[in-house]
Amino acid sequence: MKEKIHPTYYPDAKVTCACGNSFTTGATKKMIKTEICSKCHPLFTGEYRIVDTAGRVERFKRRYSKKTAEKKEE
Repeated sequence: MKEKIHPTYYPDAKVTCACGNSFTTGATKKMIKTEICSKCHPLFTGEYRIVDTAGRVERFKRRYSKKTAEKKEE
């Protein structure tokens, strides 16, 4: 293997989620910030929740409502 080409490995990297949950893991970055973790992801929690990033859900609903309104007028 070549010397000095691999990134530094941190065995105690801290991962922080937007929901407030934090845990440690091994990674190549010392601090990792994430939006969704296993404590708040709908697949793991069993709750139906729309995870909205930057208003994408609202934008989709506006576009969809315009198309359904156009079909009703015809």
